[in-house]
Amino acid sequence: MLVNSTLHRELVELVPAEPGVIGMYVCGATVQSEPHVGHGRYAVVFDMARRYLVWRGNRVTFVRNITDIDDKIIVAAAAAGEEVSARADRIAAIFASAYKALGVSDPDHEPRATEHIPEMLGLIARLIERGLAYAPGNGDVYFSVRSLESYGKLSGRRPDELLSGARIEVSEDKNDPLDFALWKAAKPEEPAWDSPWGAGRPGWHIECSAMALRYLGSDFAIHGGGSDLIFPHHENEIAQSEGATGETFARFWLHNGMLNLGGEKMSKSTGLLVDLQAAIARFGGMSLRLFYLMAHYRSPLDYSEELVMSASIAYDRIKRLLLRAPRPNGVDPDPAVMARFVEAMDQDFSTPDALAIVFDAVAEANRLLDRGETPDPLVAAIHEIVAVLGIELEGERLDDIAQTIAALGAEFGVDGGSPGDVVSGLIEMRARARAERDFARSDLIRDRLTEAGVLVEDTSDGARWVRR
Repeated sequence: MLVNSTLHRELVELVPAEPGVIGMYVCGATVQSEPHVGHGRYAVVFDMARRYLVWRGNRVTFVRNITDIDDKIIVAAAAAGEEVSARADRIAAIFASAYKALGVSDPDHEPRATEHIPEMLGLIARLIERGLAYAPGNGDVYFSVRSLESYGKLSGRRPDELLSGARIEVSEDKNDPLDFALWKAAKPEEPAWDSPWGAGRPGWHIECSAMALRYLGSDFAIHGGGSDLIFPHHENEIAQSEGATGETFARFWLHNGMLNLGGEKMSKSTGLLVDLQAAIARFGGMSLRLFYLMAHYRSPLDYSEELVMSASIAYDRIKRLLLRAPRPNGVDPDPAVMARFVEAMDQDFSTPDALAIVFDAVAEANRLLDRGETPDPLVAAIHEIVAVLGIELEGERLDDIAQTIAALGAEFGVDGGSPGDVVSGLIEMRARARAERDFARSDLIRDRLTEAGVLVEDTSDGARWVRR
């Protein structure tokens, strides 16, 4: 398959070092405060990529870290009167709950920075030995940017260009303003660990280098994260890792586009935020997941309630078909539909094209059902694709819903058929009751449908139903 690697600046064939074996490292949350909907996007994007690669027969080792020691966490904990570790644990649990609601699978490894200080110290020591880092004697250690010729190969920003307009941490102890901290000397009342250079804590960039190398080695296949991490975080990761090992660090670099609010990047630094938990509570995790996947992962995406509502309506279209026509046993997915799906996803995980295929299949399956024909291969293909994309019914299984509706049909004497047929029969029964002015029975049927999760809407064109 082809991926658009930031390092290569073009579509390239995804070729791991060992065929069929893919190591995948994604920069996870810095847990200073609750997640916003932008965090949901990166989590869903790389969960989708992992699911597809596994479905295509690869053995994937997925690592997503937690940054639990950082300047921002320390500041936030102090402002809230919390211990740094307690705040990190509390916020990490909120992220985990949100990921679960979005259908994001647990990683194979979820290392925390504070659990890997020894690896970081070893990496820093190797950089000093190789002349790529230095300790000025005040407890800090810095990476010497100009000592590595390849610095800037990911972002395209060379050292001489960085002095103009870049945010540079100024320190009298640096040899060069561009040099960045690998280790920071301890400050009063801040967490600290012992090191050969004095008590302190790691810089942000060295954390991911140490954890990626620990779990995946050097030449792993995919490193991912948001496009805001390309510089300086990922650029510095490459410099540290390749400088210390002399080997390639990650073959392909994939970056998701930013989620915008009102045309500006949604982030804690800008203050433009929509709380992820609140959005999940309002729209549901699967509606949000579908909203993220309806745009290509590399493209910027504007957040609005109208767009999420559109995704929710689209999600309901899928659910209504799958209630009307449950997955048939022993039927292979339509080969033409599956071939189109693979073609779309093999072009840099093009989920908008993949979803267009799903909705074409949904429309065709409904047409066949309306004509009394069997759409089993199409339905099987829809089930297969939405499973690969991680789109599921929230909190319920389709067979559970089918059993509930079947029991409701039996209660009112509506026989057999699919769940959709039973619901249609109950709505026709309700319409007859209304025509006969038997409003007690009409209301009873409506109420029992509502209890089963089916909302009946009376319109000028007759009653319509939607799955709640």
